Amino acid sequence: DILDPERLVQCPYDKHHRIRARRFPYHLVKCRKSYPQVAKELSTCPFNARHLVPQADLRDHISNCNDKRFIEEEIASEANDFQRRQMNSMSTWQAPPCDEDWDT
Repeated sequence: DILDPERLVQCPYDKHHRIRARRFPYHLVKCRKSYPQVAKELSTCPFNARHLVPQADLRDHISNCNDKRFIEEEIASEANDFQRRQMNSMSTWQAPPCDEDWDT
């Protein structure tokens, strides 16, 4: 299960490191300092900072990243909510009655 905090995740800096998902962000910081040469060759996914991929593969990763879908769905949802609020605010407004007669 991808949401299981106890599942083992492979470290991008050292393939022999397998870390529990709940500790993975802390491990990444530690290994980045321990392996500066490897860190220079990796890029961070814009959708999930836990995704570190070789710089040459970043474009492919971005187009196929599972977390991209969640971000896009959230943006679409916020846009729909905004649009719905705009429609509601526009549909309830009415001009106040006017007693002025510009012809006189």
